[in-house]
Amino acid sequence: MSGFGSNLFSWKSKAEMEAEHERYRIWAFPYGQKQRDNLQALLLDIFPKGSDATTLIPFLTCKELYDNALKNNSEREEAIFTIVNKERRLMQLVKKKDMPLYVALVIADAEVDERCQYPTADEIRASALEIEKLLRSN
Repeated sequence: MSGFGSNLFSWKSKAEMEAEHERYRIWAFPYGQKQRDNLQALLLDIFPKGSDATTLIPFLTCKELYDNALKNNSEREEAIFTIVNKERRLMQLVKKKDMPLYVALVIADAEVDERCQYPTADEIRASALEIEKLLRSN
């Protein structure tokens, strides 16, 4: 069985899978490991009972859904409403009460530059409260 690995049911070559993984990594963390480390520290500050996987996977899913909503010509507020209220994938990963936090994190991440300086956990919480107000008004 040693030549099959996880590639058994994939129609992509190893090189194609590696290239796809690299494109995803660049999309997720365009500023590299420093961005990932800073984001992960912030996630664990906001969700202290979480782990790398239990916080990063919902974040990346939320980021993907938000990006897709914006690509579909949605305005920022409409994209937020769509992912929080209509996306089943996100609902399976994130408790409803935590969704505004993840959305605030995604918005903050979109504004990060090469310095990789994120807002503080308290600033993210304040943004999440604003997002909650927005969602209640719709």
